[in-house]
Amino acid sequence: MQVAEKTREPANINAVALKAYARVVDLWRLSVKEAAGLADMSESTWKRARKPDFAGELTKDQLLRLSAVIGIYKSLELYFSEPLARSWFSRPNAGPLFGGRRPVDTAIEGGLPQILAVRTYLDAVRGGA
Repeated sequence: MQVAEKTREPANINAVALKAYARVVDLWRLSVKEAAGLADMSESTWKRARKPDFAGELTKDQLLRLSAVIGIYKSLELYFSEPLARSWFSRPNAGPLFGGRRPVDTAIEGGLPQILAVRTYLDAVRGGA
């Protein structure tokens, strides 16, 4: 018996990822500059990418960034109540990963490794590790 393997079209994956990411950055009230920086895009590309008819391709790095940011959002929503969950990423944080800076700033500056570090940090906090 053969099992049919579902394949996902890259354009569909990109559209879903961009839609989810756009919701997250809207809920966090990030600026266009911050949202673009997190996604490793220019501001003009981010503005185009938000539109439903965006036909551009995302790099693997960009898809990983979007996925990790969505994971950060999920962790924050599970761990904190709504006001803090929605503002945590944009508030100064004295934790060792942030050094008094806002997590969003460290994530933009540190790129994918820092975004993944923030996600791992929150998963550990949420899991009690």
